[in-house]
Amino acid sequence: MDYQNQEFDSKIFQNINFSEISFKNSSFIDCVFESCNLSNVHFDNTRIRDVIFKNCKILGVNFSKCNNFLISFNFNGSNISMSIFSDLDLKYIKFNNCQISNCDFFNTNLIYAKFNYSDLKGSHFQNTNLSFASFETAKNYSIDPNQNILKKTKFSIPEVIGLLDMIDIEIK
Repeated sequence: MDYQNQEFDSKIFQNINFSEISFKNSSFIDCVFESCNLSNVHFDNTRIRDVIFKNCKILGVNFSKCNNFLISFNFNGSNISMSIFSDLDLKYIKFNNCQISNCDFFNTNLIYAKFNYSDLKGSHFQNTNLSFASFETAKNYSIDPNQNILKKTKFSIPEVIGLLDMIDIEIK
């Protein structure tokens, strides 16, 4: 099936290998991707609104190439690796029980984002607005408070130590 220049509304995609597929110029509204492989998928000028990625493998996806008008999506139980979320307005996004490894969040608006029970090992945050975001149950994050906005951001002990990774100090 050709997924370019298509419109999908309230569709559920289950157990499909979309690896290397192009969704260029397509639209996904109120859709669910469940247990799908979305490795190296191309989202050039793709509209994504109210989409849920559930238990998906997402490797090497550049979400910043999506059409950013009214963009919104959430992740549940997904493995997200080496993907880019830069330059996007992702207010209220939720990452629930996800592996988010080596991903880039540069110039990203993550106000009220939730990283519930998610592992952020190797992910990078720079010039990102994390106001009111929640990392209370997240782990392995490293965030430089001098390069990001952290107004009323929620953290928990002991993981909050990740805010000190950029400083050359020893904590005993």
